[in-house]
Amino acid sequence: METQASLRRTGGSNRLIDRLDRYVSNLSRWLNWIAGAGLVAMLVLVIADIIGIKVFSSPVPGAIEVVAFLGVVVIGFAIAYTQVLHGHIKVDFIVMKFPPRLRSVIDVLIQILGMALFVMLAWRSIDYAQVLQASGEVSMTQRIPFYPFIYALAFCYLITFLVLAVEFAKSLLKVGKTWSR
Repeated sequence: METQASLRRTGGSNRLIDRLDRYVSNLSRWLNWIAGAGLVAMLVLVIADIIGIKVFSSPVPGAIEVVAFLGVVVIGFAIAYTQVLHGHIKVDFIVMKFPPRLRSVIDVLIQILGMALFVMLAWRSIDYAQVLQASGEVSMTQRIPFYPFIYALAFCYLITFLVLAVEFAKSLLKVGKTWSR
């Protein structure tokens, strides 16, 4: 009887984790679409700038600034989905030689460090954006304010934290299964 209750609890937590995983993955996918749109906008702007310089002897005003801001969008908004796809560089050729129990513990520790990193990045980005907003700092040519882009980065860092938190929960379940054998 006790075993059936514990199985129901584990099944329930698996369903919750699966639901959170779907939600966070879909949100990350939407952010990735924004990153893709930013990349297309960068491409169009660079081509327009080149054509403007070569054909009309007149570059697009502020193109370099806008491309830089779009670069922030492309990189920042793609981080979470790249994590969903496990596309970040992971050097684990040594860890793969460890026993499964030790590997699962190392995975959990690395995910804790990753979550801590992205929480700190979000927190410090929000602080920095508030400073930029208060000072009214803008780009040199087009006078585009910096702070909305820093807030957007903070949001992307929080979504990446959520992706890592779901992976952490999955790893904890995996550790529980590994250690219960």
